[in-house]
Amino acid sequence: MARAASVAVTGVERLRPTASMGLYARAWEKLRHDPITIAAAIGLFAIVAVTLLAPAIAENVLHSSPDEMMRGPDGRFAILKPPGEGFLLGTDDLGRDALTRLLYAGRVSLSIGFMVAFIAIVLGTTAGMIAGYFGHWVDDVVNAFVQFIFNVPFLFVLIFLSVIFRPDVLSLALIIGFFGWPGTARQVRGVVMSVRNLDYVLAAQVLGATNRRIMVRHLLPNVANIVLVASGFAVAAAILGESALSFLGFGVQVPQASWGNMLSGAQDMFRRAPWLVYPPGVMIFLTVLCVVLIADGLRDALDPRVR
Repeated sequence: MARAASVAVTGVERLRPTASMGLYARAWEKLRHDPITIAAAIGLFAIVAVTLLAPAIAENVLHSSPDEMMRGPDGRFAILKPPGEGFLLGTDDLGRDALTRLLYAGRVSLSIGFMVAFIAIVLGTTAGMIAGYFGHWVDDVVNAFVQFIFNVPFLFVLIFLSVIFRPDVLSLALIIGFFGWPGTARQVRGVVMSVRNLDYVLAAQVLGATNRRIMVRHLLPNVANIVLVASGFAVAAAILGESALSFLGFGVQVPQASWGNMLSGAQDMFRRAPWLVYPPGVMIFLTVLCVVLIADGLRDALDPRVR
């Protein structure tokens, strides 16, 4: 009996630190013991680091630039050279080094992904909190605008805009981000509506706290987990969206490289030069996989119902 009691006490002592932790401390403890999420985070960090160092790698290691026509040992332009010595991923139909362009293309695709996520999260969180907190006609106006965005044919609008002007990285991120925030707004609105009538929120109103202070100090922490998870999925969706649009010819325009237009440019040479198709496709797959796994791990870690 004494031994059983001591074991029970020891178990309680081990549980006390975790039970006394805050939400984010418990989430960090869960993430630390989640090997899949940690591996995905390391993989995404490696991809981002390599793309950020693309100029240094291209200049000091590969000795090339993304638009430079490379020459082989015989002095001729290295056109459609397969992977081998001197060109780790081969060259394209213009003699440009495929690895160099892949690194620079990653900078473009990742920049669009993170910018779209930032725009969508800022707009979606703000609109969702305002609609959920104030309700009534404010909620009706926000919901009407959200429904309008959902019903606009995104691809048709992008085709129309691409006829008027050639989209660059910033304008493409703004367009995709503008059409990507309604889903986050609806999720945030639902959480805010469920907590706006809790006792501590009503107490803050009675004590004279401003609406801005209540939303920032009391409501925003309740939607932080949703925002973090939604940002991860927004990055993945933006990378896939940019790749699909570039593949169709409505995304990033050549000669600027992105993973999507690299795939688009290589589709006609799949049989002649398959080495131009696989690298951008693999990078899109790995990046999206890492982001989705991280978002899924954050969702589990920030959910208090998951033990």
